[in-house]
Amino acid sequence: MKVTIVGRQMNVWDEMKATIENKLKKLDKYFNDECNATVTLSTRRSTKCLEITIVSAGTIFRSEVQDETFRNALDHAVYTIERQIRKNKTRLAKRLRSGAFDQGIIDTGEDFEEENEFNIRRKSFTIKPMSVEEAIMQMNLLGHEFFVFKEDTTEKVCVVYKRHDNSYGLIEADE
Repeated sequence: MKVTIVGRQMNVWDEMKATIENKLKKLDKYFNDECNATVTLSTRRSTKCLEITIVSAGTIFRSEVQDETFRNALDHAVYTIERQIRKNKTRLAKRLRSGAFDQGIIDTGEDFEEENEFNIRRKSFTIKPMSVEEAIMQMNLLGHEFFVFKEDTTEKVCVVYKRHDNSYGLIEADE
């Protein structure tokens, strides 16, 4: 696994880099050598924020954790990614390293039930052209976390969403 460590508005010291690489080696049994992991460290007020994004065979695994220390956040983030893998191991078996689950999974003392079937509730609606500001207003009026719309100027299908820091995000679909 190729690991890239980024510090946002901060320097990451060598000891922390070594700790991160050691913790991520624990996940090597699941991923091929072509896998890329990006670890981003930042500080928001007095809280440490650590984000791990792993891209392997077209599948993205992501965990973002805020904690008092980077070490605690790292432990929680690695645990979250391993939990994601364990919950979806049947679906992921073809995409992960061959024999990834033959070696046994690290016992954390917690039993994870694999999700065999997704419970999907289908909904359809007419996508109306509107501005980004109007879409955000509509999302807030509905009390949703995201809203799908067609942007009136570009005619692209877009999604606006509310971020954890109470700002907004916009996703544009490329066709």
